[in-house]
Amino acid sequence: MSLGDPAEFARAFSNAFADRDPAAIAALFAEDADFLSLTGAWAEGRAAVADVLGAEMDGMLARARLVSGRTKLRAVAPGVAQVMQRFVLSGLVHPDGSDAGRIGAVLSALLRETAAGWEVVAAQFTAEG
Repeated sequence: MSLGDPAEFARAFSNAFADRDPAAIAALFAEDADFLSLTGAWAEGRAAVADVLGAEMDGMLARARLVSGRTKLRAVAPGVAQVMQRFVLSGLVHPDGSDAGRIGAVLSALLRETAAGWEVVAAQFTAEG
């Protein structure tokens, strides 16, 4: 699924996360994209993005909720943009199932424009602090 505008990425990511739909998140990525997940897993390719996010949503992110904060969009070059989105994640789960509390996180994504629209070529979801 390509986006009509790079500014749509953060909301599309948030909505798919809320729906617990790793395939919908992965659809925002290019077929050969790279993604560094919140747990430090490096996914290479759209299918791997879906797999990594699916595993995280079955694990530490099983009860997680995102609250969006500040968004920053930067045009890097014609047809290339960076989106940075701040989130607060609550409901994180330890491996033993106990509550891990909440954290601040930043999602940084590099997008490129294609004939079909905008897609993520590389992204990193990182805990703050």
